[in-house]
Amino acid sequence: MYNVYVLQSLKLNRRYVGLTNNLDRRIEEHNNGKNRSTKGFLPWKLIHFEKFENRIEARKREKYLKSGIGRAYLDKILKE
Repeated sequence: MYNVYVLQSLKLNRRYVGLTNNLDRRIEEHNNGKNRSTKGFLPWKLIHFEKFENRIEARKREKYLKSGIGRAYLDKILKE
């Protein structure tokens, strides 16, 4: 089982989209500064996630959510 997740920085108005097979561990890594691209924006909170059966489908969704139309989709669903 794979998860595509969206984190929100509590420090600045930034979001991060990622992919993992262990969501709890991955969020802990982000909040402990173990990811170079997110450690400058600590702390992070989980605001959205989706589950997938395989990595291929999860990767497709991650790439979509990182695209312009995917970011617009996230803006829309997260405001509701």
